[in-house]
Amino acid sequence: MSETQTTTRTADPGHDLRRSLGFRDLVVYGLLFIAPMAPVGVFGTLDAKSHGAVALVYVVATVAMAFTAFSYAQMVRVVPRAGSVYAYARVALGKEAGFIAGWMAMLDYLLIPAVAYLFSGIAMNALVPEVSRWVWTAVAVVVTTLLNLWGVRAAARVGFLVLAMEIVVLLVFMVSATVVLARDGAERGWLSPLSGDGSQGAFALSAVLGAVSIAVLSYLGFDAIASFAEEVTGGSAKVARAVLFCLALAGVLFVAQTYLVALLEPMSSADLAARPEKQGSAFYDAVDVSVGSWLHDLVAVSKAIGAAFAALAGQAAAGRLLFAMGRDRRLPRVLSKTDSGVPRVALLCAAVITLVAAVWAARRDDGMDHLVSVVDIGALTAFTLLHASVVGWFAVRRRGGEVSWWRHVLVPVVGAVITVAVIVEASAAAQVVGTVWFVIGLAVLLGQRGRAEVAQ
Repeated sequence: MSETQTTTRTADPGHDLRRSLGFRDLVVYGLLFIAPMAPVGVFGTLDAKSHGAVALVYVVATVAMAFTAFSYAQMVRVVPRAGSVYAYARVALGKEAGFIAGWMAMLDYLLIPAVAYLFSGIAMNALVPEVSRWVWTAVAVVVTTLLNLWGVRAAARVGFLVLAMEIVVLLVFMVSATVVLARDGAERGWLSPLSGDGSQGAFALSAVLGAVSIAVLSYLGFDAIASFAEEVTGGSAKVARAVLFCLALAGVLFVAQTYLVALLEPMSSADLAARPEKQGSAFYDAVDVSVGSWLHDLVAVSKAIGAAFAALAGQAAAGRLLFAMGRDRRLPRVLSKTDSGVPRVALLCAAVITLVAAVWAARRDDGMDHLVSVVDIGALTAFTLLHASVVGWFAVRRRGGEVSWWRHVLVPVVGAVITVAVIVEASAAAQVVGTVWFVIGLAVLLGQRGRAEVAQ
């Protein structure tokens, strides 16, 4: 068996994953899940909230998420297992904490793909209105599920082509915007995307930080790379590098595109704040006015296709989480069954859940709002437990050799403070749903403990 086809061996044949991914494949999955043009949909909201300093918002958000990326890089080196934060919390904080981490991460991994599928369905419906958006949504689920069932390597190859298309469209936008700015000048001050446009008064740090709590959600997905730790050739250090590289590259792309579009934006941040109905389409409107509708349509098509493949990466990560929890008997054992190194049962389970959620939301006018309000809390809670795992493994249990107080204590503590702060800033509906899901998880955990005591 060649290196690119080796299998992660466990003591339980039939529950193994095949090692076939390289560094490029990991980066593809990470960037697909994040989406290179993720700021398109939230640009107007962030511009209004930050008083025009939208590029600065993404600079700060990238730095804030770097603490989480660094904690992932620390843990994936010592616990290179599928399930990522579930596996980390399990070994560093105990089996119960691991279950809660995995349980909360399920809100992220199972429902973020549903959001992406819905976005794809909405975009395709706008291009072909004769076909209902729930039909387009279902088609996107079926196509990407078949690719995931084909195998992680095959899905990564197709995903690479889609990612290349997205990056080309982004580069077309950036070049077109630069040409327009050089020819016609900027609508706002050249430094305003970093300092504010002044339409809502002087620069306000509190406004920027308030917008950061929304901007960090654009990065959700880079952590999915860690879920493929058992399918990587060349060791876990490659996964750690991919996590950090993906975050850094996404940050550069986000800052660059929001800087350019902010200079093209004809409405002030004050006008956008006063007209919230304009915020969702602010990016497209600025492109329409300054460059032309052709670029608007090109970006829209790219987002429609890219969203479906962001969901592909999310579905693959969700399948690995369910696989890992099934293998440890925290979820039904059948989820850990593999076929030729592919966790097809777990993938199909994830696909069914996302299909039901996405189609349900696609048939409702407020479906997107309901889904988005749920997924954020799960991811941020899992990130918080990730940071706790770093402290638990290295500083408390001292399993990683000599303790580095800045790497093993300071960085994860600051990271946890950031994620908790974002949770506090989340909507009341999201906090309620997250709390209910957490309580259900505790009930399941207590039920499992009760059955274990009876069996003894």
